[in-house]
Amino acid sequence: MYGRPGLCIVPDFERPPQNVIAAMAQFAVAVIGDGLGRQRIMDSGIKPLDPKTAICGPALTVEVDPADNLMIHAALKLAKPGDVLVVNAHGDLNHGVWGEITTTVAMRKKLGGLVIDGAVRDSQDIVKIGFPVFTRGVCPLGGGKDGDGQVNLPIACGGVPVNPGDIVIGDADGVLVVPAAMAEIAIESARKKLAAEEKRLDTIRNGADSEIYPAWLIATLRAKGVLGEGEDL
Repeated sequence: MYGRPGLCIVPDFERPPQNVIAAMAQFAVAVIGDGLGRQRIMDSGIKPLDPKTAICGPALTVEVDPADNLMIHAALKLAKPGDVLVVNAHGDLNHGVWGEITTTVAMRKKLGGLVIDGAVRDSQDIVKIGFPVFTRGVCPLGGGKDGDGQVNLPIACGGVPVNPGDIVIGDADGVLVVPAAMAEIAIESARKKLAAEEKRLDTIRNGADSEIYPAWLIATLRAKGVLGEGEDL
């Protein structure tokens, strides 16, 4: 580790195998989230600048002081192709600590995307460049380069803990973080969830009228006291 607590850099971390990331990328955030018990989904304030973009890659974690991007630049220097920068800017919406220049560096290095609990600027330029950015907000006021901050240590982003090497998945619905140790479980759970949803959709499209409603609906309404025994809709 370089530096001192509060102003330090861990230069590298273990990344999940590429085949695991590729398998995870097949699934929507909602499907993976349901398969994991609807946990580890970032709060809805963090949204893609362009809903058509998506991300799936290992987290390179960054924590910065609000209004400062020194450690973001350090992280860009260390990042490897496919990495997703996950930045805890403490929800600050008054400074855009990421913009066109950092985006262009990230594209040059073939990074997988950015997730920031804070704000960016040059938003339309970022969309034109085509780099996936998920952010809490947009603000034209830039940030300084004084620190403090940390790279590749555990952080929180969007209310979710993130460790270096966790897999970050984002789409038009939002962002989810899968701990590296749970990757295989998450993939298998997502497969089962997707298969169940496809079967349900097929029944809705092609089954009898009586089959298009969830099997649990009436029983649940009775259990909640909405319907009495023997009553139906």
